[in-house]
Amino acid sequence: MPLINQPSNQIKLTNVSIVRLKKGGKRFEIACYKNKVQEWRTGVETSLDDVLQINNVFTNVSKGEVAKSGDLKKVFGTSDVSEIVKEILNKGEVQVGEKEREHDLTSLRKEIATLVAEKCVDPSTQRPYPVGIIEKAMAEAGFSVKQGKTAKSQQVSECIKQLQTDSKLPIQRARMRIRVSVPVSDSTRLRERIIEVGDKVEREESGEQDWEVTMLIDPGQFRVINELLQKECKNKGRIETLTFAATASS
Repeated sequence: MPLINQPSNQIKLTNVSIVRLKKGGKRFEIACYKNKVQEWRTGVETSLDDVLQINNVFTNVSKGEVAKSGDLKKVFGTSDVSEIVKEILNKGEVQVGEKEREHDLTSLRKEIATLVAEKCVDPSTQRPYPVGIIEKAMAEAGFSVKQGKTAKSQQVSECIKQLQTDSKLPIQRARMRIRVSVPVSDSTRLRERIIEVGDKVEREESGEQDWEVTMLIDPGQFRVINELLQKECKNKGRIETLTFAATASS
């Protein structure tokens, strides 16, 4: 990685995220590319070379102060830089400036509001709300975005629950229309267990080989039904939505 040596001994890096870990009474830092830290933590990125700007461990990245090998050995129990870097990546805290933090939180709040708008509706009209209305309701409910967690984690579910309890906006999760089919030989023992998960059964019929039901469910119940089919139908059951079909499999 090309570096520009400055008289002040500072390392000039662009597009950098510093990850800091305090351990054994000492501070250790690594210099990473922006966005790559989160990709590493979620498993999207697996190559350290694509995450690190400099393959080394520092006590202070901006001042170019490299950690002493003796300190690394004492604190981490190894002198293997790659293993130490992985621990810092997994357990360290990403350092961001105030303006960057504010920008990231604003973007994350917008992403959460967009996902909530996609997943929820006005109970009286069954139509989705504009994202702007969701954002106002989030502010009214006092919802706090947690930096470091992606919008697709529990934050969306937490936001929906808080909007339902702490805001004046009438809101409910949109229902997913699905069709479930299982072999007739399994329908007698599984019918009630499948139907009880749904909110409304729209159609039900039994043919020579399969029993089928079309119904509305809370999206969170999709996995419940899928796991039931995996366990009880030995991959012969099938669950479909209006947008995609997924054969139950392990």
